Amino acid sequence: MELSIVDLAPIPEGGSATEAFEHTVERAQQAERLGYSRFWVAEHHDFTDSVASTTPEALIPYVAAKTDDIRVGSGTVLLNHYSPYKVAETFGVLDALEPGRIDLGLGRATGNPTSDLALQDDRSQRRRSGSDHSEKVDEVAKYFHDGFDDDHPFSDLELARSADSVPEIWMLGSSPQSAKIAGKLGLPYCFAAFIRPEPAVKAFEVYREHFEPSPYDAGPDDPTGMLSVNVTCAETDEEAARLRATTEASSRLLRSGRVDQLPIHSVEEAIEFLGSVPEPTRLPIEPGEWPRAISGSPETVQELLAEFTSQLAIEVDEVIVQNQIATPEDTLRSHELLADAVGLSPR
Repeated sequence: MELSIVDLAPIPEGGSATEAFEHTVERAQQAERLGYSRFWVAEHHDFTDSVASTTPEALIPYVAAKTDDIRVGSGTVLLNHYSPYKVAETFGVLDALEPGRIDLGLGRATGNPTSDLALQDDRSQRRRSGSDHSEKVDEVAKYFHDGFDDDHPFSDLELARSADSVPEIWMLGSSPQSAKIAGKLGLPYCFAAFIRPEPAVKAFEVYREHFEPSPYDAGPDDPTGMLSVNVTCAETDEEAARLRATTEASSRLLRSGRVDQLPIHSVEEAIEFLGSVPEPTRLPIEPGEWPRAISGSPETVQELLAEFTSQLAIEVDEVIVQNQIATPEDTLRSHELLADAVGLSPR
């Protein structure tokens, strides 16, 4: 199994985005040493007291410059806010700066109405419709792969790019609808189980059912998937569950709309809020009953990831890890134990 990381650049207690990005680079450098395949950075706009990763297009080149060969990318670019041409231009330049290392994860999301409005070029409506998402993803891919018909008004547009590579485009989502779009466009698909775990199995069934290779070679010949999971790993199941308390508390606050109480900076604060230490994640886990976050010792986590991927309709041999562990030190240790658990080969 291959492992990758999607990073939120959490802001440490008493720190700022500057310290958050320093820790992000430290995690990327460790991931490269341990043999992780990719290091993606997220796009979030509503939690700048707790999360600094708002602009992956700015953070990607910084991380890439501080590492050597690990793939670096976006998890995700929220395409409902942007021009497909501008996204393609930006990632064409990123790939020219670091040829063959750049991933372009594309998705969509709405958040706080105020930030959604501020991000829009057309502010006559407070939220964008998602009805054109497939067309926008397709347009981005066509810029990189000369996919426009000769009579299309954009067919003569060219990107500043490297001579030998283009970004690897991934469709990201957390629903069967996003899986259907990925399949019809012939793109690799990453399912965000840490957002909506319940439809994961169904989403990959839909992806397989609708997969058609891209007519202009924007993606693989066969269905290709990756699973994104919130994972906390420690020496024992009990210690991992204790560290998972910050994830559980943060998730509960978000779902109840109490974002003013975020961030939670310590395990003790999280346990006090929850009222108890979370129970260790137990096997087996039935399809449709996946939790938003899992935890365990290296042996337990390896079994959990194997269980999840075995339930999917296509062979998925890469998991991209997200977490909300309280301290940078515990996060680094979790990533180290995960690498050991699945047998990554250090660089």
